[in-house]
Amino acid sequence: MKQNIYSKNIILVLAASFFYMASPMLVTPLITGFSKSIGASAGVMGFIGGLMNLCSLFCRPIAGNLADKISKYKLSFIGAALMALACIGYIFAPNEAALVAARIINGLGFACCSVCLSTWMSNMLPKEKIGSGMGFYGTMNALAMALAPAIGVSVYQTFGYRTAFCIAFVFALAILIVIQFVGDRGEPVKEESMPSRTIKSPVRLVDIKVLPIAFIIMLFAIPYCATQSFLVTYVETRGLSVAVSMFFPAYAVVLIVLRLTLRNLFDKLPFRVFLLTSCICELLAILLLTVMCNNIVMLLASAFLAGGYGVMSSVCQSTAMLLAGKEKRGLANSTYYIGLDLGMTLGPMIGGALYGGLDIRWFYPALMATMPIAGVVYLAAGKGLRKKHKDDILNN
Repeated sequence: MKQNIYSKNIILVLAASFFYMASPMLVTPLITGFSKSIGASAGVMGFIGGLMNLCSLFCRPIAGNLADKISKYKLSFIGAALMALACIGYIFAPNEAALVAARIINGLGFACCSVCLSTWMSNMLPKEKIGSGMGFYGTMNALAMALAPAIGVSVYQTFGYRTAFCIAFVFALAILIVIQFVGDRGEPVKEESMPSRTIKSPVRLVDIKVLPIAFIIMLFAIPYCATQSFLVTYVETRGLSVAVSMFFPAYAVVLIVLRLTLRNLFDKLPFRVFLLTSCICELLAILLLTVMCNNIVMLLASAFLAGGYGVMSSVCQSTAMLLAGKEKRGLANSTYYIGLDLGMTLGPMIGGALYGGLDIRWFYPALMATMPIAGVVYLAAGKGLRKKHKDDILNN
């Protein structure tokens, strides 16, 4: 049955995608401070802060395989239940050991929900609407990333850490409630080329065809995540008079506008057009951050960063699913997210190395190297990637 991007099932999955992103994003800006408040050392604080993404990195291949073998509803339910359990762990954590356990559980749940909900969404979309549909999906994620941290910080400042974690628990609980009303349970798709009794698919960690896309999104994520971790320190070290707290809300607003404006072009323009345009935008963002001297330049940098990393995150995800068959979109999604997780892990690490090893004025110029490398990855992928993506567009 042909679906459209306004069907009840798709709207419900979009709502669930907002809540799955909002729950951990509310916790993220608070978790290191909370760990310090219950006795964690500085090193343990950093470890706890990054543990969820590290755990997700290793769990995504398993989640991707499961998303192709069991119903998306079941896997989403498991993931949301684990996220809710993690939030309970945060609320009642007596020490850092309990907090570490909760972060691991949160990483498991986050890996399941991130891979499963996006795969569930893509399988309900007609092929010619995957780009625009996943643009809406990314918009819900961006909205959650903009609103949840602000809600968390506001609640924490008024009522404390544990009350803020209760809101994160409500978000996780909302996923469990919303997915009950999705009629399409996302049952696995069987490969039609073989009799079902002979199919015994091996467990695969990655989709080889999607690896170039994973590398490209990793390279786009590195400058973004380095900025996320070091922008405040960068501004303080350089003694700049800018309202740094405005950077990421402005980024989220521009990103939402771009994704809604470009939603139809995601299905019409080839990957290379977005790659070239987003490379230029990200380079301009890095250049503006290098010469930043006032709020106007900072806000321009946030807008160009949205046109770079923000747009490419949606384009890479939809391209990854087009490169894979419908029966393997879970694995394709997990491969994409592996690249994203690596970028989120390497960005702060590379940023720390640059901050400690170079003059602060060279912090952002050094990050410019990621964009030419992304172009090289695309060219090195060969004609296979370009031809496959072109064929998918023509077949639509």
